[in-house]
Amino acid sequence: MRGSPSSARLATAAVAIAALLPMAAPAANAAAPGALTLQQAFADAAVRYQVPENVLLGVSYMESRWDTHNGLPSVTAGYGPMHLTDAATALADYPQAGDGGDDARGDSVRPLVTKASTAAPATSDLPASLTTLDRAADVSGLSAKALREDPATNVAGGAALLAAAQKSSNRPLGSSSDPAAWYGAVAAYSGADDSATAASFADDVFQVVRDGEARTTDTGERITLAGHPGLAPDTAQVRGLGLRKVKAGDTECPVAVACEWLPAPYEEFGAGDYGNHDLADRPNDQSVDYIVIHDTEGTWDTTLKLVQDPTYLAWHYTVRSSDGHIDQHVRTKDVGWHAGNWYVNAKSVGIEHEGFLTDPGTWYTEAMYRSSARLVRYLAHKYDIPLDRQHILGHDNVPGPVTSYIAGMHTDPGPYWDWAHYFELMGAPLHATAGPGGGLVTIRPDYETNQPVYTGCSTAGDTCPARGSEAVRLYTEPSEGSALVKDIGLHTTTGASTTGVNDTGARASTGQQYAVADRQGDWTAIWYLGQKAWFHNPKTQPTAVNAKGWVVTPKEGLTDIPVYGRAYPEASAYPSTVPVQTVSALSYKLLAGQRYVLGQKTTGEYYRSVTFDASQHVVVKGTQQYYEIQFGHRVAYVKAEDVTVLRSTES
Repeated sequence: MRGSPSSARLATAAVAIAALLPMAAPAANAAAPGALTLQQAFADAAVRYQVPENVLLGVSYMESRWDTHNGLPSVTAGYGPMHLTDAATALADYPQAGDGGDDARGDSVRPLVTKASTAAPATSDLPASLTTLDRAADVSGLSAKALREDPATNVAGGAALLAAAQKSSNRPLGSSSDPAAWYGAVAAYSGADDSATAASFADDVFQVVRDGEARTTDTGERITLAGHPGLAPDTAQVRGLGLRKVKAGDTECPVAVACEWLPAPYEEFGAGDYGNHDLADRPNDQSVDYIVIHDTEGTWDTTLKLVQDPTYLAWHYTVRSSDGHIDQHVRTKDVGWHAGNWYVNAKSVGIEHEGFLTDPGTWYTEAMYRSSARLVRYLAHKYDIPLDRQHILGHDNVPGPVTSYIAGMHTDPGPYWDWAHYFELMGAPLHATAGPGGGLVTIRPDYETNQPVYTGCSTAGDTCPARGSEAVRLYTEPSEGSALVKDIGLHTTTGASTTGVNDTGARASTGQQYAVADRQGDWTAIWYLGQKAWFHNPKTQPTAVNAKGWVVTPKEGLTDIPVYGRAYPEASAYPSTVPVQTVSALSYKLLAGQRYVLGQKTTGEYYRSVTFDASQHVVVKGTQQYYEIQFGHRVAYVKAEDVTVLRSTES
């Protein structure tokens, strides 16, 4: 991530803030605030560092929603409620393991283009945005260890950084002072290097302060921020930070985010090959049906270098962790190489989210969630994409186009991405739409308290730190002592699923809908990958809500039907200049009597682009009809002629 003038001023403010140190707890007593409730810690830090309490609460909410995350770092090495970053420690404690994956293009007619995990930054050359905890230690006198591990100390460190920013701008301190006078300090806290992003971050913070918030955190404590209606901050202060202006160009972004144009190259190189995306004319020649959510598996700087490499890959947008800044790289009318399935690439927009600590891949900032949610809502409206989990996909929900691809498909953004909160921010909350007889369930555990065991976060077999998750685990019987359901496509040798953090074989994700197959006590069974799969769903703490909708089932007389990873056109639809794509079913079967939730009806389509000359690209559109279904953790396709469509009911 790029450094910023505001970051430099915060660093030099260490001397200027020295006058405050007598009010700060000395490093030797850093553990003392641990006895405080977090609400009291905010109040005390506000007084100690002369920061308005509602400003401090607002900044923390935009970073972490006041969660402590049990001292675990975010995916960008941020600790505690104030998201103080310490990449050197995080990288040492939580080395990357990677989530696998091969060809992000997902088209066998072109050479493979790999999307391997990118290298973490060298700790000797970390940007300022990844070392804010060190600066907090400098200006507060508190120990780095306490700032990482103790939430109250972490709040104090964040307050010290805000005070340093205010003082460096020659504005008065004062916990009871007008919060409107702290707009510049809040903007500087974001670490943004451009004025639009700094202002966007500050605008969100002050909106939280105006509206007020109340939330039960991951420690079970209720934190309250009383609203301050009518608060009008001095937004002109951002001009005094000396930040650059964004190069917006003709970006396709909502007005409420800071968005910059950083184009991916469309270039020809070596032996007629080219990269790193394809020019197209969507939606005129192809519909845009999906938005795919990724994490970068690399830092901001590394990610931007890669997307500007014509020999690598390209996606449409990248969202920064610390402040929610968005870069657009590819026009949405064009096709990015990102999803690992060429059919999905041709019909989707790809959004990457900064995150280099992908294992254990714990948490994402509120600033990132908000910017991303606004972008998705904007794109969904633009392309008439339903806001549901069969159209807003994680990379881990994209199917392998053919069986040989299944084991190598990526697993980001992983089980710690908070889908429920994300959909709330998009204005499409996940809630019950039927009673018990509706026939479907929408997976919806309480994120904070749902903590299934995951392994393999740093080395094979290691147990990951306990924390909230959006996923539920699936068993062959209504008992946690039974075996996990099998994914014969993912585990080709034994079929045995595992508790691995990157093993999606026995996992159902928040927002996904499935047909109910059975219920026994506190357990619910769903149809999943051609089998009955059980998950714990007690009435006192449900992990799913009831729903209704349309399902598909094999036509009468068929014992099973094939399942596909893409929707193929029929052979007669291909012009003579385009080789016919072999129809290749996946290794799964959908058996008689089983039901799967219908996402959309589509027709077979193939976008052939094997030349740099975009005028030679061809979109083959067939008449063969398919249904997209929620088949397992990933979506899949079945031929319409093989199934009957029914209204869901539960017997």
